[in-house]
Amino acid sequence: MEKWEFVTVEEYLAEEELSPFKREYRDGVVYAMAGARNRHNRIAGNGFAALHSQLRGRPCQPCNSDTKIRIRQLSDTRFYYPDVSVVCHPNPADDSYQDAPVIILEVASPSTRRIDLGEKKDGYLTIPTLGVYLVAESDEAVVQLFRRSPDGEFQRELALGLDAVIDLPEAGVSLALADLYEGVEFTGESGSLRVREDDEME
Repeated sequence: MEKWEFVTVEEYLAEEELSPFKREYRDGVVYAMAGARNRHNRIAGNGFAALHSQLRGRPCQPCNSDTKIRIRQLSDTRFYYPDVSVVCHPNPADDSYQDAPVIILEVASPSTRRIDLGEKKDGYLTIPTLGVYLVAESDEAVVQLFRRSPDGEFQRELALGLDAVIDLPEAGVSLALADLYEGVEFTGESGSLRVREDDEME
């Protein structure tokens, strides 16, 4: 049986500054992150570029996948590296993480889709400042959105196809799927649309 070594938040942050690769943290356990495929990186880069171009000179700022997000809950503390995030009230410049994202975007790959729509979604949706969590498929032009409604609950939406445009009033911007998937060639690996409009929000 594999033995897990408990790591404090302070130990994790100190070690992360010296680590040659990124690691995520949940409730005292550190998880090494696997490398992403070129398609994944292209979509994430497109998302960051599209948001960055609209937010230049404005209070909110986009962050790329080198920026950790801290999630503090009663039961545990987590640090994740989302592919893209937007913060309007950033942490001090010397911090190595952000606490108050308003938008988070993850690009789902076959190896990460379950955690992106499971553990990470559950954690991200507890962040008080978060307005919308986006999960972009990597093998078809589909984005799932979990958007906070006026009553504080998150509602699931779908953006389908390259003609779709996602309004993001949380930061006063929008995200066109044509921009998000620019230069991405789909191979048809999924065989059919994996995300259905009548899926239940997990």
